[in-house]
Amino acid sequence: MRTKTLKKNKINVITLGCSKNVYDSEVLMGQLKASGKEVVHEEEGNIVVINTCGFINNAKEESVNTILDYMQKKEDGDVDKVFVTGCLSERYKPDLQKEISNVDQYFGTTELPQLLNALGADYKHELIGERLTTTPKNYAYLKIAEGCDRPCSFCAIPLMRGKHKSTPIENLVIEAEKLAANGVKELVLIAQDLTYYGLDLYKKRNLAELLEALVKVEGIEWIRLHYAFPTGFPMDVLDVMKREPKICNYLDIPLQHISDKILKSMRRGTTQEKTTKLLKEFRAAVPEMTIRTTLIVGYPGETEEDYQTLKVWVEAMRFERLGCFTYSHEENTHAFNLEDDVPEEVKMARANEIMEIQSQISWELNQAKIGKTFKVVIDRKEGEYFVGRTEFDSPDVDNEVLIDASKTYLKTGEFATVKVTEAADFDLYAEVVS
Repeated sequence: MRTKTLKKNKINVITLGCSKNVYDSEVLMGQLKASGKEVVHEEEGNIVVINTCGFINNAKEESVNTILDYMQKKEDGDVDKVFVTGCLSERYKPDLQKEISNVDQYFGTTELPQLLNALGADYKHELIGERLTTTPKNYAYLKIAEGCDRPCSFCAIPLMRGKHKSTPIENLVIEAEKLAANGVKELVLIAQDLTYYGLDLYKKRNLAELLEALVKVEGIEWIRLHYAFPTGFPMDVLDVMKREPKICNYLDIPLQHISDKILKSMRRGTTQEKTTKLLKEFRAAVPEMTIRTTLIVGYPGETEEDYQTLKVWVEAMRFERLGCFTYSHEENTHAFNLEDDVPEEVKMARANEIMEIQSQISWELNQAKIGKTFKVVIDRKEGEYFVGRTEFDSPDVDNEVLIDASKTYLKTGEFATVKVTEAADFDLYAEVVS
């Protein structure tokens, strides 16, 4: 008599949202693997874990649509179980349980042990830095802190991620060493707020000391800083950046707006004068630095005058990298008490105009790079080109360097020195010189 064979479960982790979610999914996958589970990332699996984003409307819609897609697959018999975790689940769990009740279970951002238990795995405290990375092998995100203590009026992240909590330097060094042993050459440091790092653990802003420790990790060649808050920025970080070749001359510092009236309503704790002075100090300390920022247009009460102030300032500051988003009215935030009074079409028109200005600035800055040589890391091959990045470019969001694959063979994850031959708005074309 034949016995029924039991199909082995394969867990498919789906990641939506930002780099912090990518990191969390990688930690989840590392824990599952350590418990002997078969786990894949965005491939086929009979058990699905959706790591959701709940930050702004578009991200929430994408998360809900993904859940609904997998509920249909469950109904059709293509998957057996669906679990939902991450920011959307943290923020809206009661509503989701009511509206999409056939999800097997919902988990918040701090419920990794419970999620693992539901998947038949144990949470292993000793797994410092054990992750299954999902990024190209040459770079990885390193989350140095969780949560945020800032009171920004428009932001729901503290509701979903809790208070700021720094990870100890020694743990981050162990994690970096493990990543380097697996071939990672670039660390992208992420947190809701890098500026605040260490205040809870060491009673001082300690990002510079963390960088001093990370540059000693063998195999790591680039360390990149993402998401610094302008107020209280620790200026000793610039000394380390200037002194240590491993620290990329790059800083992602979301500024959100520049009109004093809007900054005050946003509860950003700064002014146009202070922000402009800070940026001038950055450029004086590290003249080669690339500054990336993000802006919000259409915030409640943003008048044409406020917008023009922002526009003129963007033209004057000539940021190397810039992203612009339309305001999203988020419940339970301080700004939700204000009237969302800028029409959607005005928000979109303002965002598009800012990005057109930035496109021209980027084109002009890129033209100045023609004929110059840069060290690039090769991320991938795409069509007829190898695609790389300079130290002034972060993965997924910044400029790329395209190298004709018919003329040169390059390995993914390797560094090369290239000379720029042509430049577009957001891409450079180059040839290898060594």
